[in-house]
Amino acid sequence: MPLDDEAVAEIYREHGPMLRRVVWRATSDANRVEDIVQEVILRVWKQAPEAENLRAYLITTARHLIVDQYRAAGRRPQQAQLVEVAEQDSALDRALDQVLVEEALGRLQTNHREIVRCLYYERLTVAETSVRVGVPEGTVKSRAYYAVRNLRVILDEMGVTR
Repeated sequence: MPLDDEAVAEIYREHGPMLRRVVWRATSDANRVEDIVQEVILRVWKQAPEAENLRAYLITTARHLIVDQYRAAGRRPQQAQLVEVAEQDSALDRALDQVLVEEALGRLQTNHREIVRCLYYERLTVAETSVRVGVPEGTVKSRAYYAVRNLRVILDEMGVTR
């Protein structure tokens, strides 16, 4: 049974920008971005999924549409197409992972997020992070431990299984 128009409009307003970013990172084709986002929203409207995590459902649906469209194009010989599909799948997976990790980081406490960014994104040492953040090295280690533990919980809640 399809969702009502207001529910679909709310989903589009809330998740549309995120879907556009994901599809753009995967395709880099402005024409396809809007088509795929609209198709994803249309499927939500028609199917009214009872997904625990709507965001994960939307991203997965977008991924399937991108892969299906690419395979349907059939512009290349079969062997070359399989290699290109595998490369595109890999790029899409990286883009989706990045969106999910950014969202999970946004849910961390500010002091934990700062430690994770210094240690894992900027690849600073514990001593360098300690100086930058202005806390003892032991506190950096402790915050890093709890930040990673909380990230695992957040990603589990988001439905990320890998």
